Amino acid sequence: MNRAEIVKGYETEILYQKHMLENLGRWFSLFLGVVGIGIIMLYFFHLTNVLLLILGVVLIVVGGLGMLVIGYGIYRGNKNLRLVINEFEAKVAPSPSEKQEVA
Repeated sequence: MNRAEIVKGYETEILYQKHMLENLGRWFSLFLGVVGIGIIMLYFFHLTNVLLLILGVVLIVVGGLGMLVIGYGIYRGNKNLRLVINEFEAKVAPSPSEKQEVA
């Protein structure tokens, strides 16, 4: 593989991982909304309807667990993205002989 193919491959991978992190952010927002709906159901139906109360609690638990899992995925994804970027910079950085040619 030549240098241009390596650069193109890394750039493609970095863009793909950034896109996937954005998708995880959307899922995180969805689970945050589920928790919010659960809290609203808990607040409005805690005295009147037991089934809606239970549903509200279930939504809070499911949403909270989803936020934890997705949040951990975002954390690990950012960590992995930084590793890929550092590896890219290390592989594509000009060698000392190339630096002398430029100067």
